[in-house]
Amino acid sequence: MRDILGSLVDFAVQKFGAEYVEVRAQKLIKTMLTIKERTVEAAKQGVENGVALRVLVKDAWGFASVGTFDKETLHQAVSDACKMAKAASSKIKMPIKLAEVKAVEDKVVVKPKKDPSKISIEDKVKLTTEISNAVLSYDNCIKSCTVDYLDLTGTTCLITNEGTYIQQDKLYVWSRILATAKEAEIFTYSREEIGSTAGYEIFDRETPEIVGERVAKRAVEQIRAKTPKGGTFPGVLGSNVVGVFVHEAFGHLAEADLTLSGSVLLKQLGKKIASDVVTFYDDGTINGAFGSFKYDDEGVPSHKTLLVKDGVVVGLMHNRETAKKFNTQPTGNARAENFRVEPIIRMRNTFMEPRDYSFDELLEDIQFGYYLKSFRGGQANLNGVFQVGIQEAYEIVKGELGKPVRNASISGNTLETLLKVDAVGKDFELWPGRCGKGQTAFVCDGGPHIRVKEVLMGGSA
Repeated sequence: MRDILGSLVDFAVQKFGAEYVEVRAQKLIKTMLTIKERTVEAAKQGVENGVALRVLVKDAWGFASVGTFDKETLHQAVSDACKMAKAASSKIKMPIKLAEVKAVEDKVVVKPKKDPSKISIEDKVKLTTEISNAVLSYDNCIKSCTVDYLDLTGTTCLITNEGTYIQQDKLYVWSRILATAKEAEIFTYSREEIGSTAGYEIFDRETPEIVGERVAKRAVEQIRAKTPKGGTFPGVLGSNVVGVFVHEAFGHLAEADLTLSGSVLLKQLGKKIASDVVTFYDDGTINGAFGSFKYDDEGVPSHKTLLVKDGVVVGLMHNRETAKKFNTQPTGNARAENFRVEPIIRMRNTFMEPRDYSFDELLEDIQFGYYLKSFRGGQANLNGVFQVGIQEAYEIVKGELGKPVRNASISGNTLETLLKVDAVGKDFELWPGRCGKGQTAFVCDGGPHIRVKEVLMGGSA
């Protein structure tokens, strides 16, 4: 494999004068299942092999990908990529330059206790069906359940003209459970995601019975909940909601390509945007976490990146191109979903750092407010405006948890909200998920419980 990929690098440099050549090859096995109401709706298993070729010629990018290792086809793809770059070079306004990195030779081997590629498709169907059964049999109010399952195993290779050659095993196991409940005219929804880079053994801990009951119980309890009051109230955010807030409302703004595209953070570097108790990281080195890996798709080692320190923006997430523009070092955030696409800046495991408050201490000073435990979905704009839907929430009355509320949502401006964080818990949890940005990336987000002095709640008048 190395000889074949190396010949492509030499071809691009010698024939087309490429300044930078990056060849990524993958040999991956993928399984996907969807179970709806105990019935297998989709079951797919197959191989995803291919090669991505990215070149920098005359300060412009060229890219091509092919789903084969045929030598003649690969050389034609290199020619296409280089010609594309040459054509683009006459039209670009700003020449593309890359931050320098140290060449790396490494082989990264993953050794799970339970390799998902060694688990039969029948056993995977049995597992996901058991999850569905656990949800649907919990209560007569449960009306539907969808279980999605995915695993991905195999190896990727990266070789560059700078001397980097990395062979890296890939392993992802993921499942999403969606349930709905209905009683009279009240309709509720519950979701949960499971994800690991450690192995199929994640389901020894997150068993069908445990996961199924958790998802179903949340949906049923929300039926008995009431609608929250609309308006501005103090709030305690659970680690699940903190995670989606950090990811959606702040994290995308701190991806340097989006920062350069006009994110509200562009003029905030080095400035205070949050209260003193707010510190954010993006870390790709957490063992077993869903957003972890040793090297990104440019061959840059993954590491822990400090984004906000005691309320001050101190860093962004970079690939080699944006790192050069900001005169800094790449952070190991360049990721491609597969060989068909170019690597772009993506989050890994993004979270708020814990502090020293217990959960009871976060509640005790609130006369009336809300505990927002679990999120339903979220989105944010580059100007910092965000909205997060909440699938599980409770009133806080005189420092104590009160009645559950349903169909809650919070919204506001990211920077204004971060300045209102006045207490941060000492607990910590990460939550797996999949992030879309033109491509899908496996990520984690989370943190501790936090208290916000004011949060805008959607609800009844």
